[in-house]
Order: sequence, then structure tokens, then C-alpha cells
Amino acid sequence: MKYLLILLICLLPAFSYAGEAKDLAEDPVLEKRMIGLAENLRCLVCQNESLASSHADLAKDLRQEVREKMKQGMSDQEIIDFLVSKYGDFVLFDPPMKSYTILLWYGPFALLLIGLASLVYQLRKRKNAPPENQLSAEEARRAEALLNPPKDSQT
Repeated sequence: MKYLLILLICLLPAFSYAGEAKDLAEDPVLEKRMIGLAENLRCLVCQNESLASSHADLAKDLRQEVREKMKQGMSDQEIIDFLVSKYGDFVLFDPPMKSYTILLWYGPFALLLIGLASLVYQLRKRKNAPPENQLSAEEARRAEALLNPPKDSQT
């Protein structure tokens, strides 16, 4: 039993050997084209990953659908138009500028300008503020006496 266990442990690396992943398409040129196109498309499940790098089942189905459209002879733009018509502009990593996406494109710049204007306003207001009054020596002694009263020895 001991020798059988040693033999299995020695053969373990051979069982864990994995070959190189095969392309899913028969044509490597088609596969490269599909990956290039899928890099610019967003995974609808993961949302922050490209369609090419996502491992979600929907992403695999969409990649297969893109391969089939390529085999049918559709151009990349026709495939993108098909996916946009089916899933909307959300499928694109770089959405087009439209009337309803203008806030996405220019909103961060508007917030930055508002923040800078607010900062300039606050700095000017602080600059024009009157200086604080300084305490005289008598007022400083009186404040010190109020803040730090003498300690009684009877407590």
C-alpha cells in the first residue's frame, strides 16, 4: 500500500499536465478578428470586462454569435450594429455621443469647473476677511485665569 501511494504521488505531475488551449474557431484568422472585435465590446454580465476576457456564460454565447456572424460574411461594423440594436449602446465600451449621453461625456468636466470656481470663491472670501483681533496683555491674563482657575488645597 505504501508503494502504491508513493507511485501515485510520483505520477501526480503527469496527471496535472494541461495542453495549450485550442482556438474555438477552426480558422485562426477568424478567431483573431473575433477577439479584436470582442475587446471593444462590454460583457453584459461583468460590465467592467471586455467580451473577450469574460468567462461568463453569456459572454461565451455572444462570442459564439459573433463568430457565426463573421462566418456569414458580416463586417465588424455590421456585427457591432447588430449587437447595439439587440442590447443597446451599453454593449460598447466607447459609447457614441448622443443627446442622452451628453451628461456622461461632459458631466465630470462640469463638476471639475464647479469645484474650481467654489475653491476660488472661498480663497478670495478668506483673503478679504477682516483680520482677527489680538488680545491685549490684560485680556490674555484674564482669559488665562478663567480657563485655568487656581487649585484649592481643601479639595
